[in-house]
Amino acid sequence: MKIIIDAMGGDNAPQEIVKGAAMALSQDRELKVVLTGDEAKIKAALAGLAYDPARLEIVHCTEVITNDDAPTLAIRQKKDSSLVVALKMLKEDADAAGFVSAGSTGAVLTGALLRVGRIRGISRPAVCPALPTAKGGKVLIIDAGANAECKPVNLCHFALMGTAYARAMGVKEPRVGLVTNGTEEHKGDPLHQESYHLLKSLQGIRFVGNVEGRDIMSGDIDVAVCDGFSGNIALKTAEGTALAVMSVIKQNIKASFAAKLGYALFMRGAFKKIKKVLDYSKYGGAVLLGIEKPVVKAHGSSKAESVCAAVLQVRDAAQSGLVGSIKEMLSGVDLEIGADA
Repeated sequence: MKIIIDAMGGDNAPQEIVKGAAMALSQDRELKVVLTGDEAKIKAALAGLAYDPARLEIVHCTEVITNDDAPTLAIRQKKDSSLVVALKMLKEDADAAGFVSAGSTGAVLTGALLRVGRIRGISRPAVCPALPTAKGGKVLIIDAGANAECKPVNLCHFALMGTAYARAMGVKEPRVGLVTNGTEEHKGDPLHQESYHLLKSLQGIRFVGNVEGRDIMSGDIDVAVCDGFSGNIALKTAEGTALAVMSVIKQNIKASFAAKLGYALFMRGAFKKIKKVLDYSKYGGAVLLGIEKPVVKAHGSSKAESVCAAVLQVRDAAQSGLVGSIKEMLSGVDLEIGADA
């Protein structure tokens, strides 16, 4: 399976991106990666790494899209950038199974939509990361930032795509919740009130009703449907809270000899498990659902371990037939609310 990687995207490119690609190759002997970017810098990053050169290809590019670039303009003008070249290959190469980038979120979203294309019938693509839950599973947040303003049809499509993705991850009957400011049916603004009634009767999903922000990571739902504005705030709040909690715990452990002793003797293992659960790098990146091929947007600050996880995430999405599953769900649903909204 061939996976294309934007080697120049992200805060730690190309060193950590290249290292993560090599790690992915070592974990899956049936995998091939294509790195797009400055060939000299990629080769320098590869120096000293153990990898199979027969399964790694470099495609030289002379430009890089940064976070300072306007996404749409950059995609149209920087045609020899590592991102645009990679997306062009993804579109045109039948053997290319998917794509990973830790670069500009806006550019990845815009480029995937313009260069690869949207699944027919999907109103808008959506960013879908996974977060750990209190019960040991995962919850998918969709949308987590691609669409700041939404219509009810968009939220219905998010529910369908999130359900398909959760099933691809092994959840037989994913529970779908609509994130709003109360669990009662009448809660929320007009968007969420109308979306509630549509989701309640939508075929193909298991809708369990409204959920509040505090319930997202409870383990009681598998898919949290949000407009992109609310979803992004929820995601960043969860990430920030996890970091804050770990920081407070660390400070208090260091505050006294008794706390240090108790940690060393009794709690070290428990805290290591907590840290592992809350570490986003274990979960890869956010899948961009609604695109004709699997695209994963890794965190901008991703290190090698997270990049590796993102590559394997794309592999799993391709192997599970995620795009085909979304298309199949759409074909079996009668949405009389306009797919072009």
